[in-house]
Amino acid sequence: MLYKYYNKNCFDWMDSQDSNSITAVVTDPPYGVREYTEGEIKKRRLGKGGIWRIPPSFDGHKRNALPRFSVINESPKERENVYNFFHEWGKKLYRILVPGGHIFIASTPLLSDIVSHAMREAQFERRGEIIRTVTTLRGGDRPKGAEDEFKELSIIPRGMWEPWELFRKPLSERTIAINLRKWHAGALRREHPNTPCGDLFTIGKTPKIERVIAPHPSIKPQQFLRKLVYASLPTGNGIILDPFAGSGSTLAAAEYHNLRSIGLEIDSEFYNMGKDAIPRLAQLYR
Repeated sequence: MLYKYYNKNCFDWMDSQDSNSITAVVTDPPYGVREYTEGEIKKRRLGKGGIWRIPPSFDGHKRNALPRFSVINESPKERENVYNFFHEWGKKLYRILVPGGHIFIASTPLLSDIVSHAMREAQFERRGEIIRTVTTLRGGDRPKGAEDEFKELSIIPRGMWEPWELFRKPLSERTIAINLRKWHAGALRREHPNTPCGDLFTIGKTPKIERVIAPHPSIKPQQFLRKLVYASLPTGNGIILDPFAGSGSTLAAAEYHNLRSIGLEIDSEFYNMGKDAIPRLAQLYR
């Protein structure tokens, strides 16, 4: 096993690490900041809602709960919380990431501008976005309580894509080539020498077999994560960090490619889920 998986708070853990010890980050963080706190997680597990939207069952199938990003987006205080969270996180991450190290952050169109601003202020370079085209359950709804009266309307577009923000710590060397030789960072690895890294991936919903192995509300498909972790270590050397590891799907993707990784998860139930799920996810589709 090339991964390490800890039941820890990522802020505390980063404070204890050496400078320039992590090569890349691939993560899906708690965008509302509040939704993964103990109280909100308890509400979700009880099906009580809170900041989570509990979709109704359809044809006997129970759908996963989703964070209420629209609620977060509409509240100035919540937006400020998002900025402060990522700015503080970015500052701590800056110290332990090697020069040229890339960060892939799963996002939402409603909040990606705030996160991008926070990361820029933490001194990271914005390097674009990775777009995953996938139909979500977010948006597209008619006006609540007047669905028949305004049946031809949607109050917000139906979500058809997922942005991943891409950042890089500035180089410490004169050229990318020198930085790559010293730090194994500064560029993205191609899947094939003749094919440049792209920023658009048509990869749909997480397959059922993966959701059964790791029933985390935000699990991303292995097909997609395997592409990101492979690209994140340009020479194949170094360590990938997922500070919000959930059930460990990023670590499983790294393990599939025989890459070293570290995952941190503050919630004990998700952590225990991941201990069982990581090796099983890593073995899929071999």
